[in-house]
Amino acid sequence: MPDVSETAGLLQAFNPSAIPYAAAWIIGSLALVRVLRGVANSLSEQLPKYRLTIKQAHAFISFIIFALVSLIAFNSLFRLSSQVLFALSGTLAVMVGFALKDVASSFMAGISILINKPFQVGDRISFGGYYGEVKEIGMRTVRLVTLDDNLVSIPSNKFLTDPVASANAGELDCMVVMSFYASPDADHSRAKEIVEHAVLASKYLYLGKPIAVLLSNKLLEQGAVVVEITAKAYVFDMRYEKAFASDVTERALKAFRAEKLLAAN
Repeated sequence: MPDVSETAGLLQAFNPSAIPYAAAWIIGSLALVRVLRGVANSLSEQLPKYRLTIKQAHAFISFIIFALVSLIAFNSLFRLSSQVLFALSGTLAVMVGFALKDVASSFMAGISILINKPFQVGDRISFGGYYGEVKEIGMRTVRLVTLDDNLVSIPSNKFLTDPVASANAGELDCMVVMSFYASPDADHSRAKEIVEHAVLASKYLYLGKPIAVLLSNKLLEQGAVVVEITAKAYVFDMRYEKAFASDVTERALKAFRAEKLLAAN
């Protein structure tokens, strides 16, 4: 149990008259970050080549603003004298530290992510069964939007221990993997050629990186064997990942049906 003198010291340090001042700083910072987000989004559309750089800069600036405002608000609410520091020592400090350990670890994790950059705002990442675009790296959580348009918030400290995969690693383009299945007795060279042409014909293809079309046998659950044709190609902007896959799939399947190359169901 905390000592009575410790509790009294904290109560004496608290400055209730500073609550409006601290609230004004917090509300002002939220409004400023919201305005900056709008500016960043507008610039991102006007300068698509620098879209990820602009969003990453916004994430870093927002993080710094929130960190500074948190310090200002805390300093205004509590008089950080030597007596206050002494009051925070001992049992009460341990209790406060235990209560805030998750918040502190998430805060430090957010800083680590911004510095080490295992992923950045704008990246497509896979984490904990979710796949989507990182929208925000905050002081406590990382928010990503899945391809189904769901907003997922993940505590930042989770990224310190669990593996995360980034599909584009800070680049606009990212790899898209598409699989097609042909019957075992089909003309596999022709099937491979069809998939390759479907990829090359897509307006979403990024020509700056190579494409690959690979063949392999695949055993289905019912025991049947089919030939899997896997295309690996880059979309010029990760926002068009689904559109790219859909475009290539539509072209390839149309040709497969016309030449009777599809594997039987």
